[in-house]
Amino acid sequence: MKCPFCLHANTQVIDTRLSEGSNSIRRRRRCMSCDSRFSTLEAVEMRMPLIIKRTGEKVLFDPAKLFTSISRALHKRPVDQDTIETVVSEIETKLYHMGVKEVPSQLIGDMILASLVKLDEVAYVRFASVYKSFHDVSEFTQVIASLKKQS
Repeated sequence: MKCPFCLHANTQVIDTRLSEGSNSIRRRRRCMSCDSRFSTLEAVEMRMPLIIKRTGEKVLFDPAKLFTSISRALHKRPVDQDTIETVVSEIETKLYHMGVKEVPSQLIGDMILASLVKLDEVAYVRFASVYKSFHDVSEFTQVIASLKKQS
């Protein structure tokens, strides 16, 4: 680690502590050249796969977009924000553990549907209507009928 004061490359770790719920390590360092002290924060860098949209466009994975779309489906439903964050985190973890560089957006949509069907059936139908691009009422009734069979 380079010293931010004199840019000398040799520093000594004086103290190490876990911080932010053990997701990162805070280290106190001392420069061997100018004797200045400074802190560093080390965290794991997670490489999420690129998302391939239906158009073929590749975009970076954005958990905020995932949170927003799930929140819209659950609007005015009896599900709290912590539960939504848990669902987003679970999907993010599944994507990370797949170990691939690219993932089709349909896979993420299917993961959301699988989570919503367990969480709230109304939200499931809302999300499915947008995700599957329903064109008429008969498609709604088919999804609702399949939900009744599963229950």
